[in-house]
Amino acid sequence: MASGKKKVSVIGAGNVGATVAFHVAQQGYADVVVLDLPDDLTLERPRKTGSMAQGKALDLNQVSPIVGYDGRVTGTSDYAHTANSDVVVITSGRPRTPGMSREDLLAVNADIVESVAKQAAAHSPEAVYIVVSNPLDAMCHVALKATGLPSARVIGQAGVLDSTRYRNYIAAAVGVSVEDVQAYVLGGHGDQMVPVRSLTTVGGIPVQKWVELGKLTGEQLQKIEDDTRQGGGILTGLIGTSAWYAPGVATAEMVEAVLLDRKRILACTVLLDGQYGVNGLYFGVPTLLGAGGAEAVYDLMKLAPLTEAELAGIKESALKVQGTVDSLKALGKL
Repeated sequence: MASGKKKVSVIGAGNVGATVAFHVAQQGYADVVVLDLPDDLTLERPRKTGSMAQGKALDLNQVSPIVGYDGRVTGTSDYAHTANSDVVVITSGRPRTPGMSREDLLAVNADIVESVAKQAAAHSPEAVYIVVSNPLDAMCHVALKATGLPSARVIGQAGVLDSTRYRNYIAAAVGVSVEDVQAYVLGGHGDQMVPVRSLTTVGGIPVQKWVELGKLTGEQLQKIEDDTRQGGGILTGLIGTSAWYAPGVATAEMVEAVLLDRKRILACTVLLDGQYGVNGLYFGVPTLLGAGGAEAVYDLMKLAPLTEAELAGIKESALKVQGTVDSLKALGKL
């Protein structure tokens, strides 16, 4: 793969990983390696030759003449093929199955993320790592420990996804383009996430003004925020598994910000050092994302007049994330 392009490795060839690979390849600025198990132990398939990664890569390459991209996609189960990546995306993990406790899932996915992160870092020690595996906030801690890298280069994708869900709901309710809605969703990636209503604008106008104008009701806005918090669960209930298009493209947006050094301000899960009153905890906040990874973290508690409800929500979300991290520590995984 000596094309001269940037290189992105996606660990995990499931739906999210394949969507990341497709969207990155489409942009034309990087070659992509998709890595998964050689015998695809995570899925039941009638054949067991080759790997899901090889099949997904072949399929993605074959669509390139139609879509019009020259970035090559390689499927593999050998970490040597990921060497010298500029960005590594970790999507590996298992869904919760009947009879599996939350602690069981934490332990299983912690082992998976630890293994893949350690192997990837051995081949790409200068890369920026973007964690997508769930439970997201806790898995960032696992990846940080496994790679031994500076925390600025180990970040999580959650806030971009949660924010885009929030923006989509608002745009549909008000009847405007999604491009004209700006919003942040902060905190942990779960039911305690915090849609920041006070900073949400539609065409530069605070969303609360649109309520006053009668374009949507307070009840509608509250339901939008509730649906945003429960976004993953709603989709799981509808399709029987986790979503993949929005998470995959949200991750690809972060990849682009790093590869092209775009200095985007995006809601990313980063290790806080006193911001928001939180120390040593991965948490979703506005972050300057560029070639160095998380190049700056913005504390909205100091920069914007957050409401008391939003401040309380941030505190509650941090406590929830801390509880998950403490569970990992109790299991001996951190």
